[in-house]
Amino acid sequence: MKRFLTGFFAAMVIAANAGAADLAPAQPIGEMPPEVTVTDTATGWYLRGDVGYGFNDLRGARFYQGGSSADEVSFDRAELRNAFTGGVGVGYQATSYFRTDLTFDYLSRSTFRGSTSGFCGACGPGGSSVPATSRDISSLTAYSLMANAYVDLGTYAYVTPYVGAGIGGTYVKWKDLSNTSCSDDDSSSCDDTTYHHGKGSWRFSYALMAGASVDVTCNVKADVGYRYLHVSGGDMFGYANNGGPGRDKGFDVHEARLGARYIFGGCAQASVEPAPEIPLQPNVYK
Repeated sequence: MKRFLTGFFAAMVIAANAGAADLAPAQPIGEMPPEVTVTDTATGWYLRGDVGYGFNDLRGARFYQGGSSADEVSFDRAELRNAFTGGVGVGYQATSYFRTDLTFDYLSRSTFRGSTSGFCGACGPGGSSVPATSRDISSLTAYSLMANAYVDLGTYAYVTPYVGAGIGGTYVKWKDLSNTSCSDDDSSSCDDTTYHHGKGSWRFSYALMAGASVDVTCNVKADVGYRYLHVSGGDMFGYANNGGPGRDKGFDVHEARLGARYIFGGCAQASVEPAPEIPLQPNVYK
């Protein structure tokens, strides 16, 4: 009996040890790293500013010549000097490839010089009328309000080329025109100078643009570009001393521009999503 009890207890100890070996501990599961996502902020409002230099091309100028017929004739020579430009605007980047803006631009004082052929009133010998050439001098300034749209052609190493077009109006303000006729034989013998009152008016305008923007920071883009601005014709000066009024036939501005755009919220924001909670696996018994 004693031997039986000893063997029974020994078997029980062996069985207990075997059961403990079959019980596998719960396996810990490594935590999943948090998921990081970047918010697309390609769209948004922006402010812009530009400076430039405009190469002006006057399409011509005409005026009513004095006399019984009062015919409208062209200036023999009509030249509009170049001038500096500047502008500001507000816009919206609708997609990564399309944006629009509203701009206000200024064309600084641009000098006009022209001449016509005719007769002076009393600049010849003894106050006679002789063939003469006039010296006509004035200047203009212009303010343009344009609605523009652009197509960005993709970004290549921080550089984004683009093309665009705009439509709007330009207010052209002519200064008074001075007209002096001098003898062709003696340029120092001239009639008294006549002053014609300058006119101002709004004209239809359109623009074509091309250039490239460069990422300076996530909020700031530098802009280098070209703009062609066409301004339609309008009133130039009024009647005085049996001459006028006059009008210009419009002008073109070929403008080299340098500017910058500040984009609100242009920096991409990274957001972190916490990893989902995963429960421990239950104990496994073999």
